[in-house]
Amino acid sequence: MFKVISNRLEQGCRTTRYPKEAIELYSRFRGLPEVNSDCDPALVRQCAAICPQDAIMVETRQIDLGRCTFCGACAAVGGGGFVRFTTNFEMGTAHRGDLRTAGLLPDLAAHSKTHFKKLFGRSLQLRQVSAGGCNSCEADINVLNTPFFDLSRFGIDFVASPRHADGIHVTGPITRNMQAALLATYEAIPAPKVVIASGCCAISGGPFHGSGEIIGDLDALLPVDLYIPGCPPHPLTTLYALLAFFKK
Repeated sequence: MFKVISNRLEQGCRTTRYPKEAIELYSRFRGLPEVNSDCDPALVRQCAAICPQDAIMVETRQIDLGRCTFCGACAAVGGGGFVRFTTNFEMGTAHRGDLRTAGLLPDLAAHSKTHFKKLFGRSLQLRQVSAGGCNSCEADINVLNTPFFDLSRFGIDFVASPRHADGIHVTGPITRNMQAALLATYEAIPAPKVVIASGCCAISGGPFHGSGEIIGDLDALLPVDLYIPGCPPHPLTTLYALLAFFKK
């Protein structure tokens, strides 16, 4: 016991003060992109041609963050003349269409459903469901339970049983083998309930888009309330989206 107390006094409080204090991520982190809509159309087509996700829309000069894996290939073309990735991790939308952007996302807190705040603003319990992912999204969600992030201090927890949950937090492409289990989990959650699509795989199928082994977008099966882009979403991106949508 004395050793535990001694270590606590030595180390101090390791929990981040975000969102009260801003956090600057490492310069190599790829967050919300900035798009130069006035660049040469040939450069836009070149970026679209090398995008492995078909996430760049040439006509509108937008990026679909629901498909983007943030690989950075487009930013390497023409010295970033069309796309430049910032270190802004605050991403999330209440509507799928808002993820098709030229670099700006609507204020998530203003666009969230106000009745969700009334219902879950004090306490939110989520059942995480991996519908066939690579475990990257799941690993970065688990990080939120570490002392640095301490998600539970905001009244948000991940629970083992859908009977104890207020909603589901879905990661990974929606594989055919997981369809029945996903729907059964959703049905087991008492109403009212929320659905969160986390990561490009859950939002659009990600690298598996078009595969016959996946169902497709999560919103083809369930009514999605919150979209969190990324591959995987940074833990701070997930934290921001949950707080902005349910707490602010």
